[in-house]
Amino acid sequence: MSARTVGLAVVRDVFNLEPAQRRTAQESLNYHLRKISVDARDRGFATELAYGAIKMRRLTEWYLHPYIEKRDKALPPVINEILHLAIYELLFMRSPEHAVVSEYVGLAKKFGHRGTAGLVNAVLRGFLRDKPEAPQAQAFKDTDDYLGIKHSFPTWIVKQWRARFGGDRLEEMLEGMNAPARAAVSINALRTDLEAVEKTFAGKGIQTNRSRFVEDTLLLQNAAYAQSNESDAAGAWVVHSESAAMPVDVMNPQSGESLLDLCSGRGNKALQEGSRLGGEGRLTCVEKDSRKAAVLQKRLEAGGIAAAVVIGDATQPVVDDFFERVILDAPCSGTGTFGRHPEARWRKAAEDGARLAELQRSLLEQAASHLHPGGVLIYAVCSTDPRESDDIVEAFLSRNNFSRGLIPGRYEEMLSASGDVVIPPGIDGRDGFYIARLERGA
Repeated sequence: MSARTVGLAVVRDVFNLEPAQRRTAQESLNYHLRKISVDARDRGFATELAYGAIKMRRLTEWYLHPYIEKRDKALPPVINEILHLAIYELLFMRSPEHAVVSEYVGLAKKFGHRGTAGLVNAVLRGFLRDKPEAPQAQAFKDTDDYLGIKHSFPTWIVKQWRARFGGDRLEEMLEGMNAPARAAVSINALRTDLEAVEKTFAGKGIQTNRSRFVEDTLLLQNAAYAQSNESDAAGAWVVHSESAAMPVDVMNPQSGESLLDLCSGRGNKALQEGSRLGGEGRLTCVEKDSRKAAVLQKRLEAGGIAAAVVIGDATQPVVDDFFERVILDAPCSGTGTFGRHPEARWRKAAEDGARLAELQRSLLEQAASHLHPGGVLIYAVCSTDPRESDDIVEAFLSRNNFSRGLIPGRYEEMLSASGDVVIPPGIDGRDGFYIARLERGA
């Protein structure tokens, strides 16, 4: 199986006409790469091709439209995917044009027949002959529709980000979300220190930079190495993103405190919290999914972190206790992570923020009920949609004896008018995030 065949398999899984058979890009890529033996170069090529073609789907559709619009019948799905991959490779990868045409015509013959191979050949040669220009702003009535096609995003997310952040950095955000997602690792102080991990990565030829926001986080130039070697680190560090490490940093847990982590998932934040507690105090994690809870328990044990893991619905009072600090990383639309999950922009809808708000309100109310007077409550979502962030917090503050707490000064450039942390997606390789620090009155 060649790298291009792997890329084709991934996009077919992602855009499968049967929703029940769809996979995420990462799930599909891991599955197909496990079945074959490929070197690092081919693995990288397949990843860039598949992830890029998925992200740039709307743009490649725009380029293909003039060449296939007059067909009486819809293209067979596999031939449609072959054309999208080919156009992406011709536009964005430095492959020899003749090789691209030859390879994809061969794939069309393998997965179709001589007629479909001829169609692919005609379309690609026509595209190379015409050399169509990129989308031009003057050809569109709606600027956001133009930007959506140019950068391959749904128009609704372009409009949402414009409303949230204005237009000055909008294209920078869109471009940033199409660049490879920047990896980071959070250091477990119970196992190692920042300098030792820096030396480990340097010994592998991997450049690192310290986050200027989160003291226990390193930014990496090589995401693949970190992801494939996390288990070998034996709990000394875990793969994270810089933005996702910020909620715990804003919470600033101290050694000896009691801490509740709701909606813990696989536990990246719990591991960060346990490290900062320094082996003292009390950490309780609540996760609804028993499979994720099992992974969380194993990761905590590997990191030398003592914690109680409770399987339960965090909208209900599953823990009968009070804590000095509570963190809720609530389920959300995930629009801030579109750069990290290539297929997500095509699977989300403009209504998701409103749909999830009721659940988020319920989770936040339950989280607050476990907090001691004077305690700190962190509400975070990997979305900047006001319906999931500002609106949730403002409504909560109007009903409860809470106020906004002080945010560390290093986050000043990201503070909203209300005093919450709002991280623009795509800027400096970061995910979009919203973080509110709330403190309970006496």
